[in-house]
Amino acid sequence: MGDAVKLLAVTACPTGIAHTYMAAEKLGQAAAALGIDMKVETQGSIGVENAITSADVAAADGVIIAADKDVDLARFAGKRVLIVPVAEGIRHPEKLIEDVRSAPIYQGGADDPGPGNSERSVALKALMNGVSYMIPFVAVGGLLIAISLSLGGHTDPTGGLVIPKDSIWYSINQIGAIGFSLMVPILSGYIAYAIGDRPALVPGMIGGWIANTGALYDSKAGAGFLGAIVTGFLAGYLVLWIKKIKVPKFVQPIMPIIVIPILATLGVGLFFIYAIGHPIAYLFEHLTSWLGGMTGTSAIALGAIVGLMIAFDMGGPVNKTAFLFGAGLIATGNLSVMGMAAAAIPVMPLGQGLATLLRRPLYDAQEREAGLASLFMGFFGISEGAIPFAASRPAQVIPANMVGGAVAGAIAGLAGVGDAVPHGGPIVALLGAIKGIPMFFVAVAAGTVVTAVVTIALIEFRVRRRTTTAVTVTETGGPVSAPAAAETATATAEPEILDGALTERTVQPVLASTDKQAAIREMVALVARSGKVTDPDELLAAALRREEEGVTGLGDEIAIPHAKTDAVTSPVVAFARAPLGIDWDSPDGNAAKLIFMIAVPTAAAGDEHLRILALLARKLMDPAFRERLLAAPDRPAILEILGEIRQPAGQV
Repeated sequence: MGDAVKLLAVTACPTGIAHTYMAAEKLGQAAAALGIDMKVETQGSIGVENAITSADVAAADGVIIAADKDVDLARFAGKRVLIVPVAEGIRHPEKLIEDVRSAPIYQGGADDPGPGNSERSVALKALMNGVSYMIPFVAVGGLLIAISLSLGGHTDPTGGLVIPKDSIWYSINQIGAIGFSLMVPILSGYIAYAIGDRPALVPGMIGGWIANTGALYDSKAGAGFLGAIVTGFLAGYLVLWIKKIKVPKFVQPIMPIIVIPILATLGVGLFFIYAIGHPIAYLFEHLTSWLGGMTGTSAIALGAIVGLMIAFDMGGPVNKTAFLFGAGLIATGNLSVMGMAAAAIPVMPLGQGLATLLRRPLYDAQEREAGLASLFMGFFGISEGAIPFAASRPAQVIPANMVGGAVAGAIAGLAGVGDAVPHGGPIVALLGAIKGIPMFFVAVAAGTVVTAVVTIALIEFRVRRRTTTAVTVTETGGPVSAPAAAETATATAEPEILDGALTERTVQPVLASTDKQAAIREMVALVARSGKVTDPDELLAAALRREEEGVTGLGDEIAIPHAKTDAVTSPVVAFARAPLGIDWDSPDGNAAKLIFMIAVPTAAAGDEHLRILALLARKLMDPAFRERLLAAPDRPAILEILGEIRQPAGQV
């Protein structure tokens, strides 16, 4: 391509920065070897580094995007843009530099070359994008409603918890209600945005509003957050399809800001109203009739069914069908069905919040914060507090919610609990609207505990959590108890690397394991020898969960499994070698021989964790360093080489 060629690159990975820096280093090395001027911008979780400027873009002959997360492409309009997964930047940097010569010219949204991710990873990333933007609306809206109800509300048989309209608490309640009304469109809109970029945002949000507004398709209950997920994906993929349509050049500038949003909005909106909405309305009208025919059946069975429905979609059409059925019977003097619903309503937010307290390492910082808000909302009968958990882990959370809701409803039915107002949660009992208060609280507590326990069990099953007593492994492979492993820590002076995170105790010249999962268990044992591990079992769970989220094999015979968990009291780094290599699903296909494990407490899960990852990734890109590390004869020699890992001059 010649010395005059100037290229730009952006590398990014969604869950850390190791792959980001590995790809950046590989691309930089390949460009230097070819005599090409290349600037690489890294977009890791720690932020943007070596940012590309408008002057860089103007002088560039092509742009390589090696990323597994959304990268803003608007600044590269008019340039040749090649988009590949971040792993390709590690595997084939020379090929990417060659291929960018014939890459399509990016038209600023009208002709998006599209990411190289699998459809499954794109869908999962889009769903999580929507959930992350929705959580603040759930928290703010729900907490404002809860505060207004607790301080300004009173019970009313016809209106549930009522706030006088001339009170400031009514205004606070309305502000909170606005947050809730925006919650579902935000979820839909940002799912669509993650798939189809900016042109998909408007159709996604409007589609979510339509899904949540049952009156538009003759339904008493809208489709809720499940409908919003449908409209989000519909809008996103419809926008992608429209982008592929070839249009005259004079139309291209207005495609992303006018034509695509209008066409996609009409398509999603009309399709939902006429093709999806009416069947939803028909289905739930008949579901209401079916419930009406069950009032003479066993109270336990009816309570379980009402609880299942209340818990299924947390404010969605199934929930509202059961709720409206119970509320409608209050006027006839039948308070028992509403009592079943009232007991089930708080179970989902209380159960999910309790789960975040019982098994903190299974949740990230944002989820734990949402868990506290969920507990508060559950007390006030706001079932929507559990929606962020159900949206991000539907296969685990929704079944757990339904089991807990069924337990609460069945106990309330068996005990003859009644509710005189159309609302639920402990707040209603405290305000005197519940008949049979002791058993009401028994039902709520039982359902909450069941929800939390089942949720934890299903999440742990997903990450293949070990259910046996945790054991650690010595250097010879023999089992020792976790306390015994901690006792191996000594107070003698020894070399400290990475600010003391890596010491002689956490270095093992040779691993006994021959497969990845066994190696991770052995690395957890090695970390435990630091004396900084309070619960090896929790540490193992966090490390396995991280493996489920993405590959930690970096290529070049390196693997860096890592975990963010309160099972460690301060950052720990362990290192071991596997001379024969362990298959770690690395992007270049090479077995891992140099294995580092990083474990940091949740409070250090940001900059400190990422700083250690960056230091390791940058140093390990030096082939000579890796060769010396593999050839080192013993632990002291290994420690001497590892001592070369330092913060680059000029960085803090």
